[in-house]
Amino acid sequence: MMNRIVIVGATSGIGLATARIFIQEGWTVGIAGRREDLLTSIKDELGEKLHARRIDVCDESASEDLFALISDCGGADVVLIASGFGKQNYSLDAITEIRTMQTNAVGFTRMVDSAYHYFESIGGGHIAAISSIAGTKGLGAAPSYSATKRMQSTYLQALTQLSRMNKTGVTFTDIRPGFVDTDFIKGSGMPMMMSPEKVAQNIVKAIKAKRRKVVIDWKYSILVFFWKLIPDFIWERISIKK
Repeated sequence: MMNRIVIVGATSGIGLATARIFIQEGWTVGIAGRREDLLTSIKDELGEKLHARRIDVCDESASEDLFALISDCGGADVVLIASGFGKQNYSLDAITEIRTMQTNAVGFTRMVDSAYHYFESIGGGHIAAISSIAGTKGLGAAPSYSATKRMQSTYLQALTQLSRMNKTGVTFTDIRPGFVDTDFIKGSGMPMMMSPEKVAQNIVKAIKAKRRKVVIDWKYSILVFFWKLIPDFIWERISIKK
């Protein structure tokens, strides 16, 4: 029975909301984030079943830190990668684009690969990661964000195939939320905004069911279906303004 989960990127937003649900359900939970003050306050709030450790996915030491957190929890049955960075970037600010790439591509790869090797070494386990419906099409409002989210989904697909080829027993869930009320799009006026708590409830269900891919929620499943039908020559002429 799965009852130990490590969540990377859980000091706020979706990751924290998901950690709270798993704690309430009696799981042993390990959380990681960059800010030690937030980790301390969350640990004080959620109690002894919670373990916390500072991890910056962009640091080369992040893999060792992840293994240490897994050890703190007495092992892991699930690793959820919820860390990420992104901003609307109409001016194509280079610092924003590069930081997004470093976090969502390099940092993501570092964490997923580390979790993969851990589970491979113990004969299996489950890796879940929060990508986004933003990976469906290239979004001019957030170029590096949509590109890295597409990369994440493709990477998870590749690792799913690799795991089956090598018979590792490692399984994957690609979680694709729609627009969530977090700092990334706060004040943007995006439609159909969801709360982190609602998204977290769906994430918990998807992880327990070991779903391979899930779009949260049904309204966004319909939206993504129609997005995919739009030819590129039309999509590239659509104006997405603030």
